[in-house]
Amino acid sequence: MRYAVGQSFEVDLNAWITETEALNPLKDRDLFAQAKIGFVGRSVDWIEDELDLAADNLRNLAVEQSGGIGRERTRHWLHDTELRLEQAAEALGISRRMLIY
Repeated sequence: MRYAVGQSFEVDLNAWITETEALNPLKDRDLFAQAKIGFVGRSVDWIEDELDLAADNLRNLAVEQSGGIGRERTRHWLHDTELRLEQAAEALGISRRMLIY
């Protein structure tokens, strides 16, 4: 997957396909091979209005699979700890601005 900012990721969907009932149809290699870019590049679509994955979710998964910390994990951590942005940034040893970015 390549993003407009020039980032490129590879993502392994095997676990998601196996563990998520809605994605189980993608076990069919012929269906999986029919992937196409969705409306304005915001998703990968297999069956229009029925089976797709949002580009943001795919990017988040790719970042985590490459050893990074995705946005969703950061949001959940902030929610779970109930830290303010300033407190969270201090705990991580980064600036508030970097945490927001």
